[in-house]
This record gives sequence, C-alpha cells and structure tokens, in this order.
Amino acid sequence: MALSEDEIFTKVQEALVDALGVDEDETTREATLVGDLGAESIDFLDIVFKLEKAFDIQIPREELSPEDILTNSQYVQDGVVTADGMAELKKRMPWADLTKFQENPRVQDFGNLLTVGDLCNYVDSKVNQ
Repeated sequence: MALSEDEIFTKVQEALVDALGVDEDETTREATLVGDLGAESIDFLDIVFKLEKAFDIQIPREELSPEDILTNSQYVQDGVVTADGMAELKKRMPWADLTKFQENPRVQDFGNLLTVGDLCNYVDSKVNQ
C-alpha cells in the first residue's frame, strides 16, 4: 500500500527529531539538514539507519551522497560543479531540488543542499515505486 506525502513526512520528521535531537517544529519541509538542523556527517548514518527501519527500505550511500561526482575532475573544475556534473547530479538525484545549488554550484556548498522535503521525496521514490 502506498504511503501518502503526510505519512512519509511524519516518519521522516520522527527520524530526524530522534537522530538530531531537534524539535518537531524545526523540521519543516524547507529546512536544510545541515544548515538548519545541524546534521553532521556522522548523523547521516543514524538518519539513514532510522529511515531504512521506518520504511523497510535499503538506502545505498551513493544515492543520498554522490561524492563520486563531487570529487571527479570530469565533473568539477576549480571547486565548482560543471554543466556535465550538474547533469549527472540531476540524473542521480531526481528527487532533489537542485535549483538553488545550480545558481552557484560550489562543491563546498553541496552539503547544505538537502532539505527535509528532498528527503521525503527520496523516500517516496523508494516506497511508492
């Protein structure tokens, strides 16, 4: 049975509150995981674990964090993601809104890209295939 957007958001929100120790009202769809909610790289392991358990899905690391693109000289020049790199990110992460990042695609800013809404879209793509 397919899950609604609200059901997915509620479970994602619960996972983030539990993993990051943030308040429920902080975990809006627009909140960024790193900038707004303070997630660090170690937290993502916990978040992924909680989401896998909550939704009974497998989350390959490279799907949420395409580091192989961000460290590849074919896709990055002088710390900026190239047009080819953006195309590859969009292909790999169709669930993420890359609009803001595309305006100034500095690799160092990529970590602050993902929002709670993006995470919900990702989960939706996994559970409602």
